Amino acid sequence: MKRGIFIIALLFSVQMFSQAIYEDERYVPETDPLVLKNLEQWQGKKFGLLMHWGTYSQWGIVESWSICPEDYGWCERKKGSNPSNYNQYVADYEGLKKTFNPTKFDPVKWAKAAKAAGMKYMVFTTKHHDGFNMYDTKYSDYKITDKDCPFSTNPKADVLKEVFNAFRAENISTGAYFSKPDWHNENYWDPYFPPFDRNVNYDPSLYPEKWQKYVDFTHNQILEILTNYGKVDILWLDGGWVRKRDQVNIKENYDEKFAENESKNGFIKHRVVDQDPKMDELVAKARQKQPGLIVVDRAVHGKNQNYLTPEGRVPAKTLPYPWESCITSGGGWSYTPDAKYMTGRQGIHMLVDIVAKGGNLLLNVAPSPEGEWQQGAYDLLQAYADWMKVNSVAIYDTKPIEPFKEDNICFTQNKAGNVFAFYLAKDGEDKIPAEVTVKSISPKKGTKITMLGSKTSLKWTKEGNGFKVVIPESLRNNLPAKEAWTLKIEAINR
Repeated sequence: MKRGIFIIALLFSVQMFSQAIYEDERYVPETDPLVLKNLEQWQGKKFGLLMHWGTYSQWGIVESWSICPEDYGWCERKKGSNPSNYNQYVADYEGLKKTFNPTKFDPVKWAKAAKAAGMKYMVFTTKHHDGFNMYDTKYSDYKITDKDCPFSTNPKADVLKEVFNAFRAENISTGAYFSKPDWHNENYWDPYFPPFDRNVNYDPSLYPEKWQKYVDFTHNQILEILTNYGKVDILWLDGGWVRKRDQVNIKENYDEKFAENESKNGFIKHRVVDQDPKMDELVAKARQKQPGLIVVDRAVHGKNQNYLTPEGRVPAKTLPYPWESCITSGGGWSYTPDAKYMTGRQGIHMLVDIVAKGGNLLLNVAPSPEGEWQQGAYDLLQAYADWMKVNSVAIYDTKPIEPFKEDNICFTQNKAGNVFAFYLAKDGEDKIPAEVTVKSISPKKGTKITMLGSKTSLKWTKEGNGFKVVIPESLRNNLPAKEAWTLKIEAINR
């Protein structure tokens, strides 16, 4: 029995070690000097906006996935004239193009709210997996500017153009989300074959000409965006299953990712398919159009994933490569009528935690079918705005410093050698304690400690390997911010 427990423990340790190796080493550094320069600048921006928006917002459902014939909860069909009939459902879903009319669309208002909140870059869904284009592409009529879409006659019909221009006007960098799979395109889901899952519904090796048509279509659309819509800073590619594979990484990917999707009767919810989008060629062409372009081929190990994007989670530790956590602010990625947004405290604490670990936060806000943000989104961004007015200097262009976090205190450092200690308010706290003890940072003798937003020099004493700082009652009763307070330490012992 003890031997069995030992073996189980050993296997668990090996598994945990292998996961750590996978997380720490599955990154291929960029070599293009201009991309490296832009990537470093991007890492200093820290806070970005992601927007999922399409015809699906009219039903208040998950983006795209309800037309995917996989047996997952997020693929559940709930709307349409006959949700129990897949073919009818897809027809109803694609018919949403004929009713999509977001007449209250005002990207200038979005951009101003994002800038006030401290967001420095944005990523917008040009096309999700369902294939509906939120820009004026010439390669498909399944688009917001098609004559069958009522919004096509609106002066703002080319949504991507309007969004990019509005955010550039606020000096916010632009990113284009683009889905590599397109479930509407006849060369991805060929009408002759039924779709099996999220993957291409035929074998590309048996129909190479058809697959090449799809690759050309994909390249043409991406280059179209990079040609017709001004300066684009980030190409953010989703649908990581659309990738080149060989027999080794097919087995590896199956073992690591899909074994849990196999039920007892052998049913596999989705397959591993070799579907090479020729990313190296695409990236070379893309950077001819947009030199220095940051490319994020999400979830595909290799040189075309300039930074990694943990989705819906915050890593437990610092990571040795550029990364951002993409997180929903309320509801799902797409619009939901009854969305409950995170509180200002939750949002601020999440940003601080991510930045202290060396990452960026990409926060998703989903527009409504009318083209508006919900009030909850504006309230959250206002909370960020109020806090960032005081504390942004400790967020932008900072690096992690060990131990990154101590209980409810997070740390960052700037290029000048200043260290910032963020005291995150605990449950029930509306002010910082009268005394704050930090065990792991040692200020230099005679150094100055202040709270951001206040000029008062705080009294502190050395305590072990750390220090204790006293917050006077006058400051505690008139704090410059809510939810988290930042102590600036001019210099520390290293």
